[in-house]
Parts: sequence; structure tokens; C-alpha cells
Amino acid sequence: MADSTHMDVSYIAHLARIHLADGEAELFQGQLDQVLTYVEQLGELDVSNVEPTAHAMALVNVLREDTPRTSLDHDAVIANAPAARDGQILVPKIME
Repeated sequence: MADSTHMDVSYIAHLARIHLADGEAELFQGQLDQVLTYVEQLGELDVSNVEPTAHAMALVNVLREDTPRTSLDHDAVIANAPAARDGQILVPKIME
């Protein structure tokens, strides 16, 4: 790959505020070289007959019809709550 790969690894680490030891920079440089070589190989593929897609599979949201249903009984919910006061469930305080 290009000689700038080592500089790219160091620059990216600097931007991410990550300290890399000399050995780590060299290790990541080798890994980055392998990834970029693989990406170059992908660029050589003939995809002229492949239709562009946004997703590999057609995804559709499955929604249920919005119809009113009976809810839980308020008194039963309050009766099963660990702590309740004035018809409302008490929860632990999480903010001051």
C-alpha cells in the first residue's frame, strides 16, 4: 500500500485521542494495509449487471392495525407494585 498508511494510522489515532505505542502503530498499519488491499480487489469486480440496491433484502415495517383494546386494570397494577402512593407507583429517585 502507500507509504502514507503509517501516517494515516497515526493521524486517525491523534484525531480519536488514542495514544498508540510504536509497536501498535506498526501492527495497525499492517492490518490497514490488508483491509485496503481487499477493498482494492473488490474494486476490480465486474458489477455492471448488478442492479444498485440500498439494502440486500427488502425490509418492510410490519404494523398492526391501531385499534383500541382493553388495558390493564389500574387497581390490579397498583396492588402488584412494590410501592405505591395515592394511586401511583413509587419508583426510586434517580436524580437530585
